[in-house]
Amino acid sequence: MSAEVVTQIIPTSQAIELVAEQPFYIPMTGPAARPRRSLKHDDTFIVLDSHGDIGASAGGPDGLFNADTRYLARLELVLDELQPLLLGSNLRDDNSSLTVDLTNPDIYRQGRIVLQKDMLHIVRTLFLWRGTAYQRIGLQNHGDRLASFDLTLLFDNDFADLFEVRGEKRPRRGTGSSKLVGPADVMLEYWGLDGVVRATALHFDPRPTRLAANAATWHFDLKPHHVSSLFVAVSCNKPAGSKPARFFSGLLAHRREMRRSTADTTSVETSNNIFNEVLCQSMADLNMLMTDTPQGRYPYAGIPWYSTTFGRDGIITALQMLWIDPRVARGVLKRLAFHQAKAADPLDDAEPGKILHEMRGGEMAALREVPFAHYYGSVDATPLFVLLAGLYVEHTGDEETLAELWPAIEAALGWIDGAGDPDGDGFVEYQRASEQGLANQGWKDSYDAIFHADGRLAEGYIALAEVQGYVFAAKRLAARCALRMGLAEKAGQLATEAQTLAERFEEAFWCEELGTYALALDGAKQACKVRSSNAGQLLFSGMVREDRARKVAADLMRPHFFSGWGIRTVARGEIRHNPMSYHNGSIWPHDNALIALGLSRYGLKHSVEHVFKGLFEAASYMDLRQLPELFCGFQREKHRGPTLYPVACAPQAWASATPFTLLEAALGLEFDADRGEIRLRNPHLPAFLNEVILRELRLKDASVDLRIRRHGDDVSLEVLRKRGHIQVSIVLAH
Repeated sequence: MSAEVVTQIIPTSQAIELVAEQPFYIPMTGPAARPRRSLKHDDTFIVLDSHGDIGASAGGPDGLFNADTRYLARLELVLDELQPLLLGSNLRDDNSSLTVDLTNPDIYRQGRIVLQKDMLHIVRTLFLWRGTAYQRIGLQNHGDRLASFDLTLLFDNDFADLFEVRGEKRPRRGTGSSKLVGPADVMLEYWGLDGVVRATALHFDPRPTRLAANAATWHFDLKPHHVSSLFVAVSCNKPAGSKPARFFSGLLAHRREMRRSTADTTSVETSNNIFNEVLCQSMADLNMLMTDTPQGRYPYAGIPWYSTTFGRDGIITALQMLWIDPRVARGVLKRLAFHQAKAADPLDDAEPGKILHEMRGGEMAALREVPFAHYYGSVDATPLFVLLAGLYVEHTGDEETLAELWPAIEAALGWIDGAGDPDGDGFVEYQRASEQGLANQGWKDSYDAIFHADGRLAEGYIALAEVQGYVFAAKRLAARCALRMGLAEKAGQLATEAQTLAERFEEAFWCEELGTYALALDGAKQACKVRSSNAGQLLFSGMVREDRARKVAADLMRPHFFSGWGIRTVARGEIRHNPMSYHNGSIWPHDNALIALGLSRYGLKHSVEHVFKGLFEAASYMDLRQLPELFCGFQREKHRGPTLYPVACAPQAWASATPFTLLEAALGLEFDADRGEIRLRNPHLPAFLNEVILRELRLKDASVDLRIRRHGDDVSLEVLRKRGHIQVSIVLAH
C-alpha cells in the first residue's frame, strides 16, 4: 500500500531519489477523464464512468468484477462511430440502478449534417443482480424527420486479476478466446494458470444487425417522436445455456430484495435536510456493500479495491452499526469464526486462533502470487473479534449465539496470550512471518506508518498503542460473557488480566513530554514518541486514566491535529507528517468515529460536537454526500471544501457507517439487554441538529420510537411509540 525511497548514484555524481513500489501499492498515474460510478450485488461489482461506459476513458479501475476477477474490461456505446454527449448521470437513491441521459452530437456524412445534435434522447439504465449486469438502452427521436443511424456497443475483456488492475505485474497469464454462440450471444473465455475456466456471456436483445466477437451494431431508422429499446445482459460464470432474467422483472426483483434486507433496521430523521441526505446515502451504500455469505450478511470493505471479506473492516463496521442493526454483527462474527485460523502457515501469517484479515478468490491468490487467499496478517482483528462478540451479546442478550461463538472466542483469547505476545511481556505485537506479507499489520498498514520521532521506521516485534486498548476492552467484555456461560473463575481471571494490562500500559506508553501516548513500542521496547490518532482510539477502549484521557482529547482538538474537517492520523509537525499521505496526516472518517465514541465515553461531548460538525460539513461538500475512505489533511480554509485523496474507495463500509457512529456518540446511546433499558448518557446534539427522530430503535424483541430535541446544551426526550417491554432514560452523570 505504500512506497519506499531509495538512493541511486548516477554518472553525473548527483544523487537522485527513486521511489520503489512496494507490494500491493495502488498507483495513481493520472486524473480520471470522467467521474466514476459503482454498483454492487453480493460478490459482483461494476465500475462505470459517467456515460455508463466501461474502459472508454482513462484514469479509472473500470470493469465488471466477480470474485476478484474482471469479467468485462470494455463496454462502450458509440453512434456512427462518435461518442454521444452527456446530459446527466444519476444513481438511484437506494443504489439499485444507474441512469445515464445522453444525446447525439452533430453527425456528418460526406461533409453534410445528417443528424443535428440534441435530436436523440438516449437513456441507459443499468443494474447488477445475481452475477449479471443488465442494461436497457432507450432511444427517442425528438426531431421532425427520420433519424437514420448506427448504434454500436464495443466490448472486450482481459480477465485481469484485481491485483493486476491495481498495478501488479505478472510474468505469465492464461489464454483467452471470444466466440459467437448464436445470432445474439457472445462468449468470452479464459483458461487460468490455476486450472479454472472463467467465462463471460453477453446476450443482446433484439438481435444485432451485425455481431462480431468484440462489437454489436444495430441500424435504426427511427421515425419522428418514436421510441425504441435494446437490452444487454453480461453474466459472469453462468451455466451453459442459461438465459438471464428479463430486464424489468429482474430490476423489480432486485429492488424487492433490497427493501427486504433493510426491514427492521432503525431509521433516523433529523431537522437538517443535508444531514438527512448524508444518512440516506450512507445507509444506501452500507446496504449495497452487504453480501449474503453462507454464515450471514457481511459488509464488504469497499469498492473497488476491497470488495471482499476483511476482518478488521467488517468488525468495525458491525460495531458502528450495532445500534442500527445488530444482525450485521451476528453475520460478521459467525463468518469470521468459521474462517478462524486452525494451524500455523507463515505465508498466510496464520496462527491458531487468529482472525482473518482478508480473503480473495482470484487467480493470483489461488497461485499464491499474492498471499491473500486466506490471509491473517492483522494484529487487531483478533481482539476486535472478541470485543464485538461481547458488545453484541450485551446489546441483544443473544446467549444462543454466544454459546455457538464461545469456542472461537476462547481460541482468540488463546492467541492473544500466546502467539500474539511472542516475548511474553503482556503486550500484543506483530511481525510478518514472510517477506510477502504486510510489513505493518494494524489498521495503519502502510510500510511507513509506524515510526520514531526522528523518522526511523519501527523494527522488530511492534506493539501498537490502540491494539492494547482493544485487548483491554476485549478481556473485560469476555469476562462478562464468561459469567453468562457460568464460568466465574474464567471471568475473574480475564478481569484481572485487563486491569494488569491497563497498569502496565500506562507505564510503558505514556509520554509526559508529549502529553499523550506513544504510537507504539518497537522490538527493543523503545517508544515511538509520535503524536498520532492511535492515542485517540485508546479513549474508545476505556483503558486509560481519566486525567490522561482528557489531556489526549485536548491535544486532538488543537490545530496540529484537528484540521477543521476532522482529526488527522498524524499531527502536523511530526517528521513524517504529510496531509496527502495514506496514513501519515490524512483524515479517515472511521478513525474519527471511534475517537468520537471515546470522547463520549469520557464525557467530552463538546469535543464530540467538533468532530461531528467537521465531518458533517466535509460530507456536505462530497459528491453524493458520500464520505470516502479518507481525504487529505490540509487545514480548512474559508469558502473551500476538503481536498480529496485520489485513490480513496467510495463507498467504503466503515466510512459509510461513520455518520451513524457520530450520532451515537453525541446521544451517548447505551443498550442493556438484561435490564431491558436504553440509556442516553449525557446526550448533546450539535448546533446543526435541532431535532432527531429514531424509529424502530430495537432492544431484543422490543422497539421504541424517540424524538430528541436540542435546547442549547440540553436535550429533551419524547417517546413517540413503544412496542414490547423497554425502558428509556437519560443519564446526566459521567
